[in-house]
Amino acid sequence: MSSDTPSSLAEALAAGSVVLDGGMSNQLESAGHDLSDELWSARLLAERPEAITEAHLAYYEAGADVAITSSYQATFEGFAGRGIGREKAAELLALSVELAREAARRAQAKGVSRPLWVAASVGPYGAMLADGSEYRGRYGLSVDELERFHRPRLEVLAAARPDVLALETVPDADEAAALLRAVRGLGVPAWLSYSVDGDRTRAGQPLEEAFGLAAEVDEVIAVGVNCCAPEDVEGAVRTAVRVTGKPVVVYPNSGEAWDAQARAWAGRSTFTSEQVRGWRGAGARLIGGCCRVGPAAIAGIAGVLRD
Repeated sequence: MSSDTPSSLAEALAAGSVVLDGGMSNQLESAGHDLSDELWSARLLAERPEAITEAHLAYYEAGADVAITSSYQATFEGFAGRGIGREKAAELLALSVELAREAARRAQAKGVSRPLWVAASVGPYGAMLADGSEYRGRYGLSVDELERFHRPRLEVLAAARPDVLALETVPDADEAAALLRAVRGLGVPAWLSYSVDGDRTRAGQPLEEAFGLAAEVDEVIAVGVNCCAPEDVEGAVRTAVRVTGKPVVVYPNSGEAWDAQARAWAGRSTFTSEQVRGWRGAGARLIGGCCRVGPAAIAGIAGVLRD
């Protein structure tokens, strides 16, 4: 490793822009996998782990520097509902990190020479419920109760040694407070990313307050937004920079809208390379995509950020 090659993701973010991957479900569905299941892509950890590795590899080859694991909807409670015991569930959580590592090894064997990082996904409590409450928050649980839910999964994922924990699609500042308490002492850095609507969390809290929770948390190396409309990103970036002074992570959806009744995406993508330039100009450092953003779009982002 040369002296100017960053040895950690935090160093890479301090040095400049880093490309994040796109939607895991997008790539898996494009490959023909049925994700109409409460476990979503986490089901494939048990049934088709090779498919997950291939999805990560597609993003690394498209230009992503960071892959987010398939553990977003992987929880002890969710697996228990499928008859998977606690020991096996812990193995599957750890496997999610190893599959991304394997994809990085394959990418480098195929000639990708830049550093490649792995982010272990930690989805919100509502993702386990699989009833859409991950986009509303306000679960009726206390911060203490939410911390007790998240901590065991975080401990298992941290023990698998990802480069960073991705506390993502968080709809509610109360849940963020629980997650920030739960990551303390784990020895792995984290980013905190809210799902937002305009200038507020999905639960309605002002972003100034929501981002402020992470401002003094040493474990947090980046804050930002994901799984939101592209049009909501730039304002959130400016707020995150102003409130925290930390690097900012952004990975919005394509701009298409989910029709819950039809169970299908509608509309058109509004995600453009010009937006990416604006996000970088506002202070974003780790940039990628979420739902409906595939390898082609990530290649476009990489082209913009490395030009």
